[in-house]
Amino acid sequence: MSIRHYNPRRKRRGGITPKARNFLYASVLLVILLQISYPLIDGEALRIVTIATIYAGAFAMVLHGHLSYGIKYSSRYLPLAFLFGLGIEALGLHTGWPFGVYEYSPSLGADLFGVPLVVPFAWAMIAHPILCVARRVTKNWVFLYGGFGMMAYDLFLDPQMVSGGRWTWEVTGSHVPFTPEIPLSNAFGWLLSGMALIAVLHLVLPRDRRKQSASYTAVDFFLIWTWFGGIVSNLFFFDRPGIAFLFGTVFGAFLAPYLFSRWLGRP
Repeated sequence: MSIRHYNPRRKRRGGITPKARNFLYASVLLVILLQISYPLIDGEALRIVTIATIYAGAFAMVLHGHLSYGIKYSSRYLPLAFLFGLGIEALGLHTGWPFGVYEYSPSLGADLFGVPLVVPFAWAMIAHPILCVARRVTKNWVFLYGGFGMMAYDLFLDPQMVSGGRWTWEVTGSHVPFTPEIPLSNAFGWLLSGMALIAVLHLVLPRDRRKQSASYTAVDFFLIWTWFGGIVSNLFFFDRPGIAFLFGTVFGAFLAPYLFSRWLGRP
């Protein structure tokens, strides 16, 4: 005779409506399509696509945060990420700390305190998915893991923007590997500022998802495409195999534990 233990099935979180899910996926798809067009165009079209990609990406990630965690999340996240991005970039632009000495091109459009408005939205575009990854991978070191992810992402962002003439650096010492046009101080600056931003977001933003919540699928696609697109574009379109290797390795190391936990289905 055997004794069977009954383990009640855990109540599963409901998904969002099909209309909301499709709108979210369409928003992420738009970002990917804009990025696909990036190496195929130039001139004014490239400038418009560059700016549009950032705004579309920020919108898609804020939307995912709203559909996943609710209005308390999205209404706090966007102002925090935007103001932090604006503040740290203004500090860097006018003092050279923590990133190094650089200046923006007028091609990025309207600015505030010398910082193009599109730049803080770039922080808002990437901070949410980085926070999602960091919260899933670790409980006690979210700020450190998230800061590493922010720094890893910039290994792709900065070379692309510098090559496009969106900003320029003054390099007087060591530089980022395979990127002589960007000082090594920029990587350390992104690590420090990324840790600070993720720490603030993790402290202030809700951690419990809505009962009717968006899955992490949109974040998965966005981050996997960022990793894959960064490798392919630098390898085959920009002729920067060193950047493809460096970004692919570092950002891949950041993503691997998260994707493994997603594959295992750990809650």
